[in-house]
Amino acid sequence: MAISPTLNIPQARFLAMPHKFKAYVAGFGSGKTWVGCGGICKGFWEFPKINQGYFAPTYPQIRDIFYPTVEEVAFDWGLNVKINESNKEVHFYEGRIYRGTTICRSMEKPATIVGFKIGNALVDELDVMPAAKAQQAWRKIIARMRYNVPNLRNGIDVTTTPEGFKFVYQQFVKAVRDKPELSTLYGLTQASTFDNAKNLPPDYISSLLGSYPEELIKAYLRGQFTNLASGTIYHQFNRQKNNCADEEQPGEPLFIGMDFNVGKMAAIVHVKRDGLPRAVRELTKVYDTPAMIKRIQEEFWRYEGGRYVASRQIYIYPDASGDSRKSNNASATDIAQLKQAGFSVLVNPSNPPVKDRINSMNAMFCNALGERRYLVNVQRCPVYTESLEQQVWDKNGEPDKKADNDHPNDAGGYFIVKDFPIIKPQGRATPLRM
Repeated sequence: MAISPTLNIPQARFLAMPHKFKAYVAGFGSGKTWVGCGGICKGFWEFPKINQGYFAPTYPQIRDIFYPTVEEVAFDWGLNVKINESNKEVHFYEGRIYRGTTICRSMEKPATIVGFKIGNALVDELDVMPAAKAQQAWRKIIARMRYNVPNLRNGIDVTTTPEGFKFVYQQFVKAVRDKPELSTLYGLTQASTFDNAKNLPPDYISSLLGSYPEELIKAYLRGQFTNLASGTIYHQFNRQKNNCADEEQPGEPLFIGMDFNVGKMAAIVHVKRDGLPRAVRELTKVYDTPAMIKRIQEEFWRYEGGRYVASRQIYIYPDASGDSRKSNNASATDIAQLKQAGFSVLVNPSNPPVKDRINSMNAMFCNALGERRYLVNVQRCPVYTESLEQQVWDKNGEPDKKADNDHPNDAGGYFIVKDFPIIKPQGRATPLRM
């Protein structure tokens, strides 16, 4: 059967690569899963009934991304699929003729990748995982390649967004550079979101530019390896350019990010002007939650008739771990105490990933369009300002906490990531059926 799959130039180049291990490293919306699924379909045309594997960081990604995409791609390649979600398998057919099965597995627990045989694997978003876990999964997947069929590659296709100099960079760039003889075994194609622009909504790329800071645009739009964990963490903050003179006005609602630590509690007080955040006060090195509640009431409410009266609405954005008992001699959780005090508490069941909080902060300090949407009253928030300037990454690529400047930053970040999160533009990066 003659087929003409829908591919852009980097995608076609990737599928034509002869390497046993090949990686497609590209930005958001660049059609990574699309081209990976194309490789699966190509395999079933060339080697029918040789099972393949699809591996993702989590099962929800398999359900939400792979299943709908592989159905579209299979149609584009002249095939149709039957998805068996309970067994986590996708069966491919040419009309009624069975071509093969793709076995889907999560890489959350690499030790569970056992008990089956495949002749080709698609590993999606491998660099989202910690490098050590990615390496474990890689070795387990290689061990599944057990078919002995003439001319069968028994190889792995990797499709991922670059997330710093992690496993894919080490395996496909650094190792090949150090040992040039590996270049026949490992191949790399890099692509940008621009390469797939015609298959995206018109505002997709401009939305990325407005949502992310410049350093992340190199990775998430242009598909470049870039160091996302070196130097200062909040590198987009500038005490001159992000400075403001805003102060809270009588009766104005306050939005307070809060970090729980006995003896080191921190709260960053914000107002919103034209819908955008302004840090106007800081409360640092407060002993515990009861002491923080008293400080906030004293500072921002009216004292009347022997008690504090709510003279303005106060919204608290706390560390989600405050549902555990952290305050000294607390009889209720920290979050429950805040609610009992009369504050409105906005918190999810768990904290977002640290990376999401930091990316949201940097994007608000300055996005790729040069817009500085988050300002800080430097004079009234001196500790917060210095903490933003000084906190660095540790040797493991995690925020350093040894210098004790993490608490104000975490506090401010809980508010920002809740009310001003980075929202990845929506839009399937796949052609529609004609």
